[in-house]
Amino acid sequence: MDEELRAVTERLRKEAAQDADPSGAARFERLRATDDHDELAEVLTAPQQPLWAREMAAFRLGCAGERRAFESLVLLLNHRDPERCASAAQALARLGDPRTARAAAALATNELRVAYALHPVRLLTVLRAPESAPALITALKRRLSSPHDPYWRIALACVEGLGALADKRAVPVLDSARAHPRLAAAAVAALARIGEA
Repeated sequence: MDEELRAVTERLRKEAAQDADPSGAARFERLRATDDHDELAEVLTAPQQPLWAREMAAFRLGCAGERRAFESLVLLLNHRDPERCASAAQALARLGDPRTARAAAALATNELRVAYALHPVRLLTVLRAPESAPALITALKRRLSSPHDPYWRIALACVEGLGALADKRAVPVLDSARAHPRLAAAAVAALARIGEA
């Protein structure tokens, strides 16, 4: 966790330093150092806050188990920037909010946002929630339905996630995945973990 926090902190420190507001760097240091959850939560609801500030506040609150960060973290989980998605997924995994798996499942299976589904898929694997396997099965079926689907990395994450979850309901879709060259090895490994290879 310390390494993850360091990586997020350094990325956001650079963003704050490039902020048009000359007080950005000082504001960043205050958000990084404060232990006041109310102060951090205020950043999530106050108008005209820079994205780096909202992400810093949401990440710190989420990692602290503060559920006021949930909505902001879900928005970041669906962001076009993969680094923001990754930090949101890390914080949501630690948040312990029962709504997280349902939100991640909705994002992982939303075909309109499929380009941003990688981190929700990975989060579902980490959460091991009742929603996890059904959502990954649905997402993988959709990826397999087109022979030239461009989102093969999402399909691969689904295959790997289903192997980690070892849910027997995934056997039919994993059998289908074996026919896809980019997925075949991972599908065989996943089936072996389930005991169906």
